[in-house]
Amino acid sequence: MTLWPRTLMPSTLLGRVLLVVCGGLALAHALTLLILLRERGEQGLAMMQAYVGRDVAASVAVLDHLPAPERAAWLPRLARAHYRYRLLDDTGAAANAHTMAHTPHAPAQHPLAEPVRLAVAAELGPQRVGQVSEASSETGATQLSLPLKLQDGHTLLLQLSPPRPMVSPTTVGLLLAQMLALIAAAWGVVRVAVRPLQHLAQTAEGIQPAGTGPVADADARSGTPHTLPSEVAQATRALQALQTRVQAHVQERTQLLAAISHDLQTPLTRMRLRTEQVADAELRTRLLADLDGMSALVAEGLAYARSTHAHQEVPRAVDLPALLDALVCDAQDAGHDVRLHTDAPALPPLHTRVQALRRVVGNLLDNAVKFGEGHPVTVTLSASPGMGPGTAQRIHITVDDAGPGIPEADLLAVLQPFHRVDASRNRDHRHSGGTGLGLAIAQQLSLALGGELTLANRPGGGLRARLSLGQAQSLGQQDNH
Repeated sequence: MTLWPRTLMPSTLLGRVLLVVCGGLALAHALTLLILLRERGEQGLAMMQAYVGRDVAASVAVLDHLPAPERAAWLPRLARAHYRYRLLDDTGAAANAHTMAHTPHAPAQHPLAEPVRLAVAAELGPQRVGQVSEASSETGATQLSLPLKLQDGHTLLLQLSPPRPMVSPTTVGLLLAQMLALIAAAWGVVRVAVRPLQHLAQTAEGIQPAGTGPVADADARSGTPHTLPSEVAQATRALQALQTRVQAHVQERTQLLAAISHDLQTPLTRMRLRTEQVADAELRTRLLADLDGMSALVAEGLAYARSTHAHQEVPRAVDLPALLDALVCDAQDAGHDVRLHTDAPALPPLHTRVQALRRVVGNLLDNAVKFGEGHPVTVTLSASPGMGPGTAQRIHITVDDAGPGIPEADLLAVLQPFHRVDASRNRDHRHSGGTGLGLAIAQQLSLALGGELTLANRPGGGLRARLSLGQAQSLGQQDNH
């Protein structure tokens, strides 16, 4: 059960901690203000109870010594901030006296009513004080009325408005300033606490299994000196050690694959020479086909091993439309129906690893031609705006074929080494001797280019392979890793 709606919960740790801290501070300030108002109200009531009896007795004594016609002029002088006086006429006085003598009023519910009546009765005497009645004024405030009897029998009505706890604008301003200061201090504290986590996350993002050296921490890449807490510094060193071990493991496996593929070429050559001496023509044909398959597997194994070192190629500028046009022309010269469409003819030169890019597009073209079942293959060059303001545009190279496509469950798996889906991509199995390394090599080279390779089935049938390349500076960042 969550105490905060998920739609309003900040996505960052900094925002969530600030929300909790600032919410707690705001709640504490609100409770402090309520306590302050409560205490101020209680103090006001206590002060009123202390002096209202003597003050009312003094006012009644003044009115008692004045002639009746002059009393009304003195009432404003005797009024106070929270109570004032009213004189009732003879009819009202007689009615009020009758009420006081024969029909006692029910006590008012306000907590100040009975203490005020007792305080006034202690100064004037109980026989001159009636019962307190309670009513609401036009503004909705509570008003207490206490009838008092003058010496000549007239009735004086004491109308009392209980003080309400109020906060001055100065106090509100000071509380807001204090709250803002606490929020600023909380933001600084939380920022200091969260920054090492951001540093650790950026360092972890710098891990590249195929890199050439240990991962550099975020401050080393940005050139910003920063003293890390000992725990974060230890975690950073552990990530750097992990990067070194991963790189050594990948390099060992790559060298093993390259050595095995290289060493297999010599016995394969001897087997081919001996196979050509087989007298049975049908058997010789089958053996040579198997040897061709093994040779292709060895060649692609070497190509895959080399693809893991593609990041070592020095990036340089290249005219991308011209490069794609050359690849398409090579495919057309080989007798394939391949077409090129350029939706972004005004592209500036692309700064990238040219040989790696050539091999990626070449592998995608070979895959499309092989499984396109004789239908035309289309290569499309397009561009789209960056993901955010100020970012460079992204370049897309799309290769479409009209083959049977790939099952949705295998679209990601075919990018892994030695994964083949012959039943879906080759209906007549005559070419089912694929090694399962073509798309894996393309995926490995795409990562070296700082791009993204995606596969999707076309709505009209066939497979769409798209290579998306981002801004050129991503290559420089990978080289620093």
